[in-house]
Amino acid sequence: MKKKNFSLFPYLLQYIWRYLLGIAVLMLVDLSNLYIPQYTGDCIDGLAAGTLGPDGVISLLLKLLLAGLLVMGGRFGWRYCIIGASRGIEYKLRNDMFAHLETLSARYFNSHKTGDLMAHFTNDLQAIRMAVGMAVITAFDAVVMTIMVLVKMIVHVDFGLTLLAFIPLTLVAVGCYFYGIESKKRQTRRQDAFSHLSDKVQESLAGIRVLKSFVQEEADFRSFEAASENNMEKNLAVVKLRAVFGPALDAVTGLSLLLTLAFGGKMVLAGQITIGQFVAFNTYIGMLVWPMIACGDCINVFSQAAAAFQRIACIFREEADIVDIAPETAPDTSLHLDGDIQLKDLTFTYPDGELPVLKHINLHIRPGEMLGILGRTGSGKSSLADLLLRVYDCEKGMLLLDGKPIDEIPLAVLHRDMAYVPQENFLFSDTLEENIAFGLEARIQDHPELREDITHAASDACIHDNIMEFPKGYLTLVGERGVTLSGGQKQRSSIARALLKDSAVLILDDSLSAVDTDTEEQILENLMRLRRGKTTIIVAHRISTLQKADHIAVLSEGELTEYGTHQELLTRKGFYAHIYEKQQLEEELAGYA
Repeated sequence: MKKKNFSLFPYLLQYIWRYLLGIAVLMLVDLSNLYIPQYTGDCIDGLAAGTLGPDGVISLLLKLLLAGLLVMGGRFGWRYCIIGASRGIEYKLRNDMFAHLETLSARYFNSHKTGDLMAHFTNDLQAIRMAVGMAVITAFDAVVMTIMVLVKMIVHVDFGLTLLAFIPLTLVAVGCYFYGIESKKRQTRRQDAFSHLSDKVQESLAGIRVLKSFVQEEADFRSFEAASENNMEKNLAVVKLRAVFGPALDAVTGLSLLLTLAFGGKMVLAGQITIGQFVAFNTYIGMLVWPMIACGDCINVFSQAAAAFQRIACIFREEADIVDIAPETAPDTSLHLDGDIQLKDLTFTYPDGELPVLKHINLHIRPGEMLGILGRTGSGKSSLADLLLRVYDCEKGMLLLDGKPIDEIPLAVLHRDMAYVPQENFLFSDTLEENIAFGLEARIQDHPELREDITHAASDACIHDNIMEFPKGYLTLVGERGVTLSGGQKQRSSIARALLKDSAVLILDDSLSAVDTDTEEQILENLMRLRRGKTTIIVAHRISTLQKADHIAVLSEGELTEYGTHQELLTRKGFYAHIYEKQQLEEELAGYA
């Protein structure tokens, strides 16, 4: 698959005028800074020579005050323009990255951990923000300030003394080159360590109940401690490099100041320059210290941003496996599914698999029918649901919806007209009301009348009475992934969410396994009533869940081994009949217990 190029240039281009204005203000600040040492030196020379009267001193002081005010106002101005632009770029980049992640297929999320992805949204974006914000200012200011200061030192003081003072500073360029190479390597390792640590924390907290139930807190803490230590070591490696480079810069700057004091003092005594010029020159040398330090900081920030950019670019270069045939054109959402589903010699192998999980399956589910699917674990039941939802794609022509290959149905239409209740029910950290209404286009806040529909859906899913027992009823907040609810309550809440959507096709993937038989029977009766004229597919392990279906398909190792009504399958004395007798016996034994 050809990877798309990713660039920051379009984001920078959106704020080009703010950058240009900020840089113009920054140049004004630098220019104002240049005159402060000059005015100070002129004042010293004038007072020392007795040529400067009170009016002259006041005039110079006013000039110094004006320069200071320009510096103060200018610093606010360039921060507002450039730092504000960097925040805007970070905001747009974060939104675009999240939107892009939502378009990616299941394959990507199967191979990328949540904690690692979270690190992209925190550390990596922060690194890029610093690079397009403060580092841009620092780099530009360092170059401009260095040039301006050197010109001022040559013109206002002496060329020879300037050259002598600047020679040691050229060592900084060599040091910065090697520092940049090593810094980038260490920054990459540091960010990878942070990603690993983030993933470890996320996984441990998400599975805290399992950790506690298996008494693995201590072992998990040791694992976390190792990840934390690795993160600390990689951060210290960056800090150690910076700790060596910073004093080295100070040493070079100190050498330059030492040469200035020695040779500049000699020139003052010889009358080649004035005391005021000597003071101004030393001030200019001090002004060169910041650009030298900024040079190292810039390399550090840009190295970190380069590593972050590569990681983020990898996300943007990923392309979705499941797309519309013509993604460049707007899909025709006026199409509505009738629910006619045909499987023609359907054979499917997962992208990262070697053996097919579904083999030569032929089925025809007519609009309004209810199909039950039974099979052992690993027989391909959930894989079939994934194909119907286009989580994965099969070969063209093997799966038809309303007579058309499924990949010719716009994804917007497919997802709109299909409702799905997965095996692992997922509830968001929100109210029960919002979770049930999740599949609706309209929001409850704008359409309060939806609450009546929500109540009906919850009643049909046999969860309404449980909800009303909660202190806040439908406004009860559920924990992360619905952790505060029981398994049966989560299942029924998910069923209510699907029923409220009232789609042409409903897929229940083993969604009644955590409810008792009486509740299951009531939900099935409600389904028979509500889904009349609409296609329903129920995947289950219990015969009681399937026996009222129009047809039942039995899968074994990916193959369709039995197909028919409940009575037809019983008379065949096959796998279905065996499971039915076994479950009947289990129920009888449970009744005696």
